[in-house]
Amino acid sequence: MNNLNIPFVDLSWQNEPLMGQIDVSIRDVMGRGDFILGKEVREFEASFAQACGVGYGIGVGSGTDAIALGLRACGIVEGDEILVPANTFIATVIGVILAGAKPVLVDCDINTALIDLESAQKAVTKKTKAILPVHLYGQMVSPQKLQDFAQSNNLIIFEDSAQAHLAQREGKTAGSIGLASAFSFYPSKNLGAFGNGGMVVTNNEEIAQKVRSLRNYGAPKKYYHTEFGINSRLNTVQGAVLKIKLPHLQKWNDWRNQAGAKYDQLLQPLAQYGITPIKNVVGKGHIYHLYVINIKPSEVYDRNVIQNKLNKIGIETGIHYPIPCHLQPAYGYLGYQEGDFPNAESLCDNILSLPMYPGIKDEQLQMVSDKIKEIIISG
Repeated sequence: MNNLNIPFVDLSWQNEPLMGQIDVSIRDVMGRGDFILGKEVREFEASFAQACGVGYGIGVGSGTDAIALGLRACGIVEGDEILVPANTFIATVIGVILAGAKPVLVDCDINTALIDLESAQKAVTKKTKAILPVHLYGQMVSPQKLQDFAQSNNLIIFEDSAQAHLAQREGKTAGSIGLASAFSFYPSKNLGAFGNGGMVVTNNEEIAQKVRSLRNYGAPKKYYHTEFGINSRLNTVQGAVLKIKLPHLQKWNDWRNQAGAKYDQLLQPLAQYGITPIKNVVGKGHIYHLYVINIKPSEVYDRNVIQNKLNKIGIETGIHYPIPCHLQPAYGYLGYQEGDFPNAESLCDNILSLPMYPGIKDEQLQMVSDKIKEIIISG
């Protein structure tokens, strides 16, 4: 079979049933003409904050801006150091730099791909002001361990929850652990807009007010600029789309979690060949923004061989991420070298993300697993 047509992401399953509602809502926005920070944005901000278990949500232009503006609102200034995992999307690092701070990279746990707090402890200096845990692939870093770490080192916790909409662990929801958190609503996220968008969530009213000012040219009120801000405002059309999608998010997350459990079951026999999923240590709280496997290279196959063969028969995959942050050419000035973060480097060399989205069928999961098995056994 040469054309299985199993996409990496299929947004049609969640978008098409809602298009009638979305169309009406967008027409309402057009009729009012409140395209920037309009009614739907305010309503979505309140609803999403409530869903995360916090008091305030502030919509911004992107997840990157949410990190940068959120950190500034939390009091991060030039010269401060922030602990960041080396295996994250580069936007995490960019957000720190845009806030004026220095990203101090640390290694990850090889099994979960989450930040390794023992490595982070070794990187703490007198200039360290915050830790920025990334709830990678939809699985949260332990809230209790994070809070213990932050308290013992007198650090702020600022969460990167861009891949973790409504993820849970230890009775906590992503975005509710630290002083503030950043979310992304990039279209392929578990909760995705029809373009770029982001949000800062927090329980702190002062931080919320400051982000509102920073996103709007540093103006707490019109034409009155108290600090250097930027133009980063979630537009009302995106707010309308996200507001309609939000009530369905838990159902979509549950579907992803069930698909992840099915993948685990189907791929378990391949452990003897060195194929192991990134470990789920939180059970149903993992929302599987991505389903990622770690492929131990052999003489006959490696990650690239498996990916190319799957692609040829119509199974799309991805790599998140092929180059760790410390080896990206643009950030060589940070002074890191190959070998500094062996776990992050190993994962970047060997991981593969398999098709995952709400609506993926059991027979598709079975087909992906069977084809990987065929590739490994036949070589």
